[in-house]
Amino acid sequence: MTTGIKDVAKAAGVSAATVSRVLGNGPVSADLREKVEAAIRATGYRPNLSARRLRSQHSRTIGLIVSDIRNPFFTTLSRSVEDAAYRAEMRVVLCNTDENPDREAMYLRLMQEERITGLIYAPTRTTAASLDERNFDFPVVLVDRTGPNGVHDAVVIDNAGAAGQLVGHLHDHGHSRIFGLFGNTSSTAIERHDGYRSAMIMRGLEPDARFVAPHDRAAAEALTERLASGERPDAVVVSNGLMLLGAYRAMRAAGLETPRDLALTGFDNETWTELVGSGLTVIEQPVADIGRTAMDLLFERLNRPDMAPRKVVLSGRLVARGSSARVG
Repeated sequence: MTTGIKDVAKAAGVSAATVSRVLGNGPVSADLREKVEAAIRATGYRPNLSARRLRSQHSRTIGLIVSDIRNPFFTTLSRSVEDAAYRAEMRVVLCNTDENPDREAMYLRLMQEERITGLIYAPTRTTAASLDERNFDFPVVLVDRTGPNGVHDAVVIDNAGAAGQLVGHLHDHGHSRIFGLFGNTSSTAIERHDGYRSAMIMRGLEPDARFVAPHDRAAAEALTERLASGERPDAVVVSNGLMLLGAYRAMRAAGLETPRDLALTGFDNETWTELVGSGLTVIEQPVADIGRTAMDLLFERLNRPDMAPRKVVLSGRLVARGSSARVG
């Protein structure tokens, strides 16, 4: 009977991916290399040399799959990842999915074909639901979003806590009718909605939220409909920077000003948020730190492939400006 990589992996008590890295002279710890080489001798495994050469042809390339490169969050994240990769003399292949699971599937196949060294990935909620069941030939670090069972390393912020901060800040400034506007394609938006809802209920307030496609135009349309539907809210919490821009445009189109007519708050401390009137109150995300931390986790995973998955949770910072003030 032919002995294969899986037999070596079983004998060594490691994954088949670890055996492949040893055979391809990839990055593994000295202890793991010794364990695998001992299992190779014990099982009498003889590698296919042509296949081994193919496996060893790593491109020293990091894959980066983001959901919407137009979102300044992912623009900054991409720059941070690219900077770290450049310092490590590696390249980055950047793919944008537009929150489309079919495009995700295509790019995941591309990453396999390109024999990337590792992947940094912001999955849609649809793909994330089954992500833990997929077998990749490379390590994966999730950013901004996570899978259901924590199989992969991940770097996120405390989304629920950050949304709760915005609600608490608005309530402390006298606002009680607080409308929430959230995306509908990511676990991040769900977590922010949950934080918003919990904070509203804890303060005896009635949640009033809407889920829409996480783009500026969809946000503008949703807020316009809400403003025209009857009693206007006191304030709005918006779950990402693109949607915040859309909400602001909807207010301007309706002839409303912030904070005179409506308090407006959201996520992402982009330059334009400082320039609107007296400035918009936002949660500043440590985006560059997310990218750097993701790369650190990826490199550690390459060196220690069998360690337990880790989830790093960073904190957002409330930047209070004039848009959340109570007028009158």
